[in-house]
Amino acid sequence: MQTNEKYQIGLLHLAYLLISADGVIDQRERIALLKIKNDEKIPDARFDEFEKQISKLKEREIYQNGINLMSDCTNEEKLSAFMHLYKMSKADGRVHVKEVRLLLYSIRHVGIEFDDVVHRATQLHSANE
Repeated sequence: MQTNEKYQIGLLHLAYLLISADGVIDQRERIALLKIKNDEKIPDARFDEFEKQISKLKEREIYQNGINLMSDCTNEEKLSAFMHLYKMSKADGRVHVKEVRLLLYSIRHVGIEFDDVVHRATQLHSANE
C-alpha cells in the first residue's frame, strides 16, 4: 500500500468516526465527507470499498485502523488530514464533546500539535477568502 493510499484510507477512517461521534450522521456531515473524497482525489472504487468494510467494523477497530495508517504518513499528510477533520468537526454547526476528544486524542497519537492543525486550517481559510 502506498503512502498516499494509507493517507486516504486513514483519513476516511477518522472522518467516519468524527461524523458518527454524536451518534448521527447528518446531511451536512455526509456532504463534508464527500468533499474530502473529492478534495483528496480518492477514487470511487477505494471509497466504495471503504464504505463496505467500515460497516463490518467496531468503533475501536475503525479508530485503530485510522491511527495505524496515519502513523505511517508524513507530517505534512498528518497535518493535512487533521486540518480536514478539524474543519469537518464544525460541519454540522455544532461541535460535540466526543468530536473534540477524538480530535485531541488522535492528534496526540500521531505526534502532531493541535495548534499546528488550527493554524493550517485558518491559513487555508484565509487564502480561500
